[in-house]
Amino acid sequence: MRVRQLLAGSPAIVALFIGACAVGPDFQRPDAAHGGTFVESPLPARVGGSADGVLPAQNLRIGNDLAHDWWTLYRSDALNKFVTEALAANATLAGASAALRQAQENLAASRGSLFPSVNAQALAERERASGAAIGLNTPGSAFSLYNAGVSVSYTLDLFGGVRRQIEAADAQVSYQENQYRATQLALTANIVTSVIREAQLREQIQALREVEKLQRAGLVIVERRFSLGAVTRTDVLTQRTALAQTVAAISPLEKQRAQVRHQLAVYAGKAPSELDLAAFDVAHLELPVDIPVSVASELVRQRPDILAAESLLHAASAQVGVATANLYPQITLGGNYGSLALSVDSLFKPASAVWGLTGNVTQPLFHGGTLLAQRRAAIASFDQAAAAYRQTVLTAFQNVADSLRALEFDAQALAAQSDAYEQARAAAALAQRQFDTGASSYLSLLATQQQFQQSAVNVVQARADRLADTAALFQSLGGGWWNGATAQAAPKPVAANN
Repeated sequence: MRVRQLLAGSPAIVALFIGACAVGPDFQRPDAAHGGTFVESPLPARVGGSADGVLPAQNLRIGNDLAHDWWTLYRSDALNKFVTEALAANATLAGASAALRQAQENLAASRGSLFPSVNAQALAERERASGAAIGLNTPGSAFSLYNAGVSVSYTLDLFGGVRRQIEAADAQVSYQENQYRATQLALTANIVTSVIREAQLREQIQALREVEKLQRAGLVIVERRFSLGAVTRTDVLTQRTALAQTVAAISPLEKQRAQVRHQLAVYAGKAPSELDLAAFDVAHLELPVDIPVSVASELVRQRPDILAAESLLHAASAQVGVATANLYPQITLGGNYGSLALSVDSLFKPASAVWGLTGNVTQPLFHGGTLLAQRRAAIASFDQAAAAYRQTVLTAFQNVADSLRALEFDAQALAAQSDAYEQARAAAALAQRQFDTGASSYLSLLATQQQFQQSAVNVVQARADRLADTAALFQSLGGGWWNGATAQAAPKPVAANN
């Protein structure tokens, strides 16, 4: 009966420890950030652009929110399809999802410590006893013994050690959730930059092969003229050297392109032989023109790696509370109620009832300094987590600053390379007209055509840099996961079967 009263009174016990204090520090989120800008000088409102609209400008919208599916700003259906498939099949992202589910289940398990542990048990024995065991000269006898009961154990969390453990487990869930978001963000950013890189390399290889074709044609002419005595051996060697240098430059680009394609296959959760990648064209990937830029105070509440570092700081703070609570008394209540009988028929009769109540108080007195050392170690771990958090914030600010400046200088480089391309194209057209009228040699025409093809290679590189650095800025700003799209949502725990 008393055990039943104990069970009936468990809500009151729960209310008792909830009202009790939790020793150790209460976690305070770090200050958001200073109110300054990411770079040392004011950012322009627009970067790039040309009067004729051929080179688009990018507008920096300070304080605007970034879309969760930021890669769709490149206006490429093939890219959107590839990203969607990779998000569903990538092994690293699946591992991050599993780690999150594990942390969620560990949190659920730790919350069980707030409630009493109740166990049912049953026992059946058959044994033979001898009278000699109690000093009697009587023959032994055999008998059966049956026992059934319920036991209850409960630890009062008067000083908050259990609650601090749950707090630490909750922080671990937050950490894994942000690790999942960071993995997802890195995956999408790596896919976009790799797609741009693959297209850039393919177009550069095509341009260099055009240069190679022109140089081979020029070599035939030079060798013919050398056989006629019109040019020197040096002219032939110069032309052969130029051709060899062009051929030598193509193989490293082919190697890089193959490696990028293999990496894209891994991103998509496939073997390299299974990759089915659409032929992207750098010129057909639309440059995002409206760039939302978070202010510094918002970035620390948005970037997954900063939030993950904050969660680790929170967990370290809770562990200080756990180590502190271990210095205080631990109170455990227990009870059991059941029946003990010599036959199954008598097992649940009132006369067979047995019960017991226990109470235990443990106060640490001397552990050789272990508990105090563990608390100091927990404080040091908190200090380490705080330093790591500050470093993560500084690195995030650096990433954003680098990306913003890169956009500015990429626009300048593309403008310069585009101007050089137009000049080279005009020179090639003029050389063609002069050659057609007999005013210049074929070698002069080849030289200007080679310069024109090389300028095309440089424009492809500059345009690709601008596209890729825009993706890097989106990544450094946190990727817009907070805008709540299902594609960016963290996975929920799966219900267990038992």
